[in-house]
Amino acid sequence: MNTIETDLAPKAIGPYSQGVVANGFLYTSGQIPLNPQTNAIEASGIEEQAEQTIKNIGEILKAAGSDFSKVVKTTCFLAHISDFAAFNAVYERYFVSKPARSCFEVAALPKNALVEIEAVAIV
Repeated sequence: MNTIETDLAPKAIGPYSQGVVANGFLYTSGQIPLNPQTNAIEASGIEEQAEQTIKNIGEILKAAGSDFSKVVKTTCFLAHISDFAAFNAVYERYFVSKPARSCFEVAALPKNALVEIEAVAIV
């Protein structure tokens, strides 16, 4: 098992890793739209928050030696399922290989984020 850590994605703020590689797969922790330099959510709308969240996932993928084309599963959490179409428009620009996905509305996300994504990818 190999722990993944990069300064280009938000630091873990608890007892967890940005990602872990095990048996040829990367498992990312859930990412929210934190700017890695400020550790703050700077985007207000769902599109901008989705973009930052996906960029954070991308940096973890890169640090593990993977990329978006090797993502096999994502789990997406939305504060408002009514944001699904707008979120999906951003998501589909990055996850072009169309990995398996689950998407849920949740009661609340850390730091009042509108979106959180976790991914599993081949390394």
